[in-house]
Amino acid sequence: MTGHIHEECGVFGIFASAEQDVAATTYYALFALQHRGQESAGIVVNRDGVFTAHKDLGLVNDVFSREALFRLGTGSMAVGHVRYSTTGGGLRENAQPITVNHLKGSMALAHNGNITNSYELRAELEDEGSIFHTTSDTEVISYVITKERVKCGSIEDAVRAAMGRLEGAYSLVVMSPAKLIAARDPHGFRPLCYGVREDGAYAIASETCALDAVGAKLVREVEPGEVLVFTKDGVKSYRDCCGQEKRLCVFEFLYIARPDSVIDGCSVHEARRRAGGFLARQFKIDADIVVGVPDSGLDAALGYAEESGIPYGIGIIKNKYIGRTFIAPGQQAREDKVRIKLNVLSSAIRGKRIILIDDSIVRGTTCSRIVALLRDAGAKEVHMLSSAPPFLNPCYYGTDIDSRENLIACNRTAEEIAKIIGADSVGYLSLENVVRLTGGNGKGFCCACFNGEYPTEIPKETTKNRFERPLSENPKFNKRNENRKYAKAERSYHGKELF
Repeated sequence: MTGHIHEECGVFGIFASAEQDVAATTYYALFALQHRGQESAGIVVNRDGVFTAHKDLGLVNDVFSREALFRLGTGSMAVGHVRYSTTGGGLRENAQPITVNHLKGSMALAHNGNITNSYELRAELEDEGSIFHTTSDTEVISYVITKERVKCGSIEDAVRAAMGRLEGAYSLVVMSPAKLIAARDPHGFRPLCYGVREDGAYAIASETCALDAVGAKLVREVEPGEVLVFTKDGVKSYRDCCGQEKRLCVFEFLYIARPDSVIDGCSVHEARRRAGGFLARQFKIDADIVVGVPDSGLDAALGYAEESGIPYGIGIIKNKYIGRTFIAPGQQAREDKVRIKLNVLSSAIRGKRIILIDDSIVRGTTCSRIVALLRDAGAKEVHMLSSAPPFLNPCYYGTDIDSRENLIACNRTAEEIAKIIGADSVGYLSLENVVRLTGGNGKGFCCACFNGEYPTEIPKETTKNRFERPLSENPKFNKRNENRKYAKAERSYHGKELF
């Protein structure tokens, strides 16, 4: 991906009928979901209602040593999480899953998405005395569920009630002492699915590739607005929050998901090949070779080559031991990683007219570096194509574009962008074609980052680090804070926080 934006998180949960090494199973699943987040990782194991957690900053392999997995022990349930922050910074305290102890027991929660009304909810909860220890919106979700838990008869009822208060994108895995719960927001912005293993254990995951990694066979997607409860008696579905128009993020198919995953019955690999075919119909370029930017540009490049008849070639080599460029916080870190991440195969490039395909052009910073690498290797021409439309608007649902300020396509033509990045030409997949990637009728996708049509109300506070300063510094909440500072207090009952 050329730019880069980043995605948010990957979630996983397992429910087994008998005690087993659920920590190791979750570890393998998180490996499969590593592409969804590389800032932190965590696992919480449930053994007879007692939770044991381990989480830290870093990749899955760095966070979980053999000793760490051994200390987690065996159990009948576990939840896991890999994170990249879209709300709250990349701090250790923001690592997930979040664990909460309350009057009615314990809860562990892993979240993928972005809550658009989290700022308002947090202000309300702080008015009531809640004390926050992180700067993520996931903790807001945990407090809302915990508050509803005091009023509801069961944890699943509390989750269902909380969904009436949460706005935006959330795919959740929630673990109580006796139950594992999967919940997806009513628009279904982020994917969530579940499967079953031969031993009868149920697995919940952001993507099917994680189910494959632990030997679970896909049963189906969790429907938008649905709550699934896994217990020893089986699986129970609640659909009272279903019925709104589906708005799955189309960027899951373009970049976020692994190519070997299946979302809504469609292969991600095939969707990307189809995108390349659409590009070939849109842009008939006289060239010698089609080259994809590893990894998410390769499938689209193959599709372009198949449709156009221009040979597909390997022109860029990726260092497999460095994470996705956009994962590195900060522009300088992203540029440093690009230098060691990609290298050009000069023998395949020298003297040729290149069609270079990537999944998107966001900020334009790294694609200019790639074009320069191709030029230095002797490319005669470089034509840059994006298998996504131009990014023109912020995303409030989990991809980290909180303003239009750094989007290269804003207020620039394709010709101007080509000049900036040093390419002979630049082209984008049309919005009409991007919604046809799955071969359906083009409905059910969120394309707000491309067309500005947001399925929900735009949040009032949109910056990534909006919880890192006191709410009192925001004039929208000054009046409320004048009263809150006298009422806010930490309350406890036998050492357990009350919310």
